[in-house]
Amino acid sequence: MPRRLVCAACGATHEWEAEVQGAALMGAAMGGTEDPFFRQPLWLQTRCVGRILWAYNEKHVDELGAYARAVLREHLASPTTAMFPRLPVWMKRADNRPEVLAGLERLRALAARSAPSDRSDAAHRRDDRPRLRGSTFFRGGPY
Repeated sequence: MPRRLVCAACGATHEWEAEVQGAALMGAAMGGTEDPFFRQPLWLQTRCVGRILWAYNEKHVDELGAYARAVLREHLASPTTAMFPRLPVWMKRADNRPEVLAGLERLRALAARSAPSDRSDAAHRRDDRPRLRGSTFFRGGPY
């Protein structure tokens, strides 16, 4: 799906569409501290356990918090839980749980603020996307 970025402060806009390569659509690369479509630093970032803890939005913070608080973590293969097996080990460790939960609360508080001066010191471009090209999706025909 095409995406559109609009700055509420200045009105600047930017469009994104998947790149077509033959029969394939090159999609966005999820993960990392940048927006998967526009490669801008995510707003919700904070330092945690010597790493960067980030989330896309408040719902993402809620889901990460529920996972971090869970005493028993079931391994389900549903699309909504697909992110949990890919979480970094430091987030899954029981001894890091209090710090991860505190970091998620910082992200929740940051989500309520919008002034550029409110940006976390961790929220800067690092170009740490996990893949150079993003995901590949095929348009019709044999795979």
